[in-house]
Amino acid sequence: MPKVLVISDHRRVRSPSQRFRYEQYISYLENKGYSFVFSPIINERDDKVFYSKGGVLSKAFVTLKSLWIRFKDLMRYNDFDIIFIQRQALFVGSTFYERKAFTSKAKVIFDFDDSIWLMDTSPGNKKFEFLKNPDKTKINIKHAHLVIAGNQYLANYALQFNKNTIIIPTTIDTDFLKPMPQLRNTERVIIGWSGSVTTIKHFESFIPTLKKLKNKYGDKIGFKVFGANYSNPELGIKSDNWNLENEVTEINSMDIGIMPLPDDKWANGKCGLKGLIYMACSVATVMSPVGVNKEIIEHGKNGFLADSEEEWLNCLSLLIEDKVLRNKLGEEGKKTVLEKYSVEANKEKYLKAFQSVLNA
Repeated sequence: MPKVLVISDHRRVRSPSQRFRYEQYISYLENKGYSFVFSPIINERDDKVFYSKGGVLSKAFVTLKSLWIRFKDLMRYNDFDIIFIQRQALFVGSTFYERKAFTSKAKVIFDFDDSIWLMDTSPGNKKFEFLKNPDKTKINIKHAHLVIAGNQYLANYALQFNKNTIIIPTTIDTDFLKPMPQLRNTERVIIGWSGSVTTIKHFESFIPTLKKLKNKYGDKIGFKVFGANYSNPELGIKSDNWNLENEVTEINSMDIGIMPLPDDKWANGKCGLKGLIYMACSVATVMSPVGVNKEIIEHGKNGFLADSEEEWLNCLSLLIEDKVLRNKLGEEGKKTVLEKYSVEANKEKYLKAFQSVLNA
């Protein structure tokens, strides 16, 4: 039975980067004969400390703990057949543990789903950005037997440093995230956004457009944010941090899901997760035509792509005014997820990836 050590930042079901990539395939791979040991460096208690503002000493202690965790991992590298590294081994710029994994008896798989070679730090840790290493990602890519990238943009970057790079998209467990149209508001059209504290800036940049819609439609529409502790009294928004228990119901309470993005290097590396979550629940979806979004959405068939404010206002107005259109795009969006971006449609890719490094 091949043994796999999974090196990640967070505990299971905490991080979208982990949850919507490899974590969804663990049970399938276990059924195929693989066994897994998980080694996150941030537990639930330290999580609150690490992503809050201030607390320099507490964060330093968390960092020291992470070094100890990785040292213990290093001592057992040779006990595993595969070391699966998701994004990085440590938050700081060191590549020591990734390079040591590569020289162990195990084969290394490196997985990433964002433009992580760029500086993009959580709001609570901006002052520690100097600890990051811009060359870290390419060094880790070089020291892997196989690289799994979330889209073509990321793969193009990885291929500069490692020719054994494949693409497996970020995917949805459609047995969990599924349509519940009975939860939709019958009196108002709800425009929703799902994300986290690190991406709420994209929603906030879109507020002027939402205010124009509010002025146009008044109480006919409402707004929702899910996944971040956020409030905007003017738009009637008050939301709490993400939790798994109400994710399906919160997404399904939306009539329209939005994913506005700037057209920059970081956003081009995004894997379209917000849109895929909406689409899996048959929520009519509007996304910026940035990166992989242009592959996911066939404009006018399974969703809308909107670039300028005028395009956003036009697309959202059409959906607000036409329930039949919302339902049509929502159903087509669900089909797209089932056919291309579901766990079921991609599970064989993960199995082949694991088998390929063992057989190399």
